Amino acid sequence: MGPNAIESGLEAVADIRPGAGSEVRCVGAWTSRAIAPLEGRLDAFSWPGEGELAIDGSAVTAMDTAGAWLLHRTLRLLAERGRPARVHGLRAEFDSLLQLVASRAVTGGVAPPPAPGWVTRVGQQAWHGLLGTLGMLSFLGESSVALARWLARPGRIRWRHILHEVQIAGFNALPITGLLSFLMGIVVAYQGAEQLQRYGANIFVADLVGLSMLRELSPLLTAIIVAGRSGSAYAAQIGTMKVTEEIDALRTVGVPPLELLVLPKVLALMVALPLLTVFTDVTGVLGGMIMARARLDVSFNAFLDRFDDAISLSSYLIGVGKTPVFAAIIALVGCYQGLRATGSADSVGRQTTISVVHSIFLVIVIDALFSVIFNWLDI
Repeated sequence: MGPNAIESGLEAVADIRPGAGSEVRCVGAWTSRAIAPLEGRLDAFSWPGEGELAIDGSAVTAMDTAGAWLLHRTLRLLAERGRPARVHGLRAEFDSLLQLVASRAVTGGVAPPPAPGWVTRVGQQAWHGLLGTLGMLSFLGESSVALARWLARPGRIRWRHILHEVQIAGFNALPITGLLSFLMGIVVAYQGAEQLQRYGANIFVADLVGLSMLRELSPLLTAIIVAGRSGSAYAAQIGTMKVTEEIDALRTVGVPPLELLVLPKVLALMVALPLLTVFTDVTGVLGGMIMARARLDVSFNAFLDRFDDAISLSSYLIGVGKTPVFAAIIALVGCYQGLRATGSADSVGRQTTISVVHSIFLVIVIDALFSVIFNWLDI
């Protein structure tokens, strides 16, 4: 093999070589097949001389869009380093391709989209809120249909799951709800004692503690505690099952997730929350009695005698009667937010937080609506 053949074989390989002075030579076929090794060669190449570079492209035998893009990128990087370069000797078609790539290339980063205005943000929030409301209503409808199937076929009711949820959401919550209600009764009696003493109306502390605890504070406080305790647990449990695809596995084996995961929690909480409220009524009144004895010198017998006269059965039933509605809201919101978890543990935490916030907000809103309705009915 002669020297000309060897030189021809070397020229066929895409490369860049130093020339005389501040000149370099591009040789070979600058095509997509050679772009990977050629890119590494350009990154490690030691550019000769100083000042402006001259790039001779007369030895380039072929060039496609990938090769033209690589040459253009090299020229741009050299210019950014303070070494401008000019290309000469390219064939006319290669030079036209290089100019086309240069005209289409993006020279800077993509500009970030402009920040939306407040009208746009309000619209987006309203739209997301509407979609969430529609999704919640759809979930409520699906749960109602599943409950109707249970009632039509009582054999499908999972009593063991319901009793287990009653124990977790009800019995296990007795200490925390009882303690907080007891302290709330102390606070109400203490705050009222300051005003009642001024008018010598110490005995009316029984009215204050009884009506406030039995009609409003005990049901509302118990619902808020359960929303933070059980509602968040529902969202976290179902959200984790959604992320780990356990819910999809239940559907695959023919077990409806609503019947296994949602309905037992809803029914159990509707049973447990009224019972918890009865318990917190007792502990709240007990706290008020102790504070009345200590602060106002009202004996337990006098307190209970006045309590029996001041509190009617309707006031007690109103407080307890609101709790099944609160329980249904807490359980449904927690389960719905858990089912909306997607992809990661971060999503589970986010949906758990949302479930607690939404549950407490809806409980307070519904309690306010109950107050308006009872006032309108003069109850």
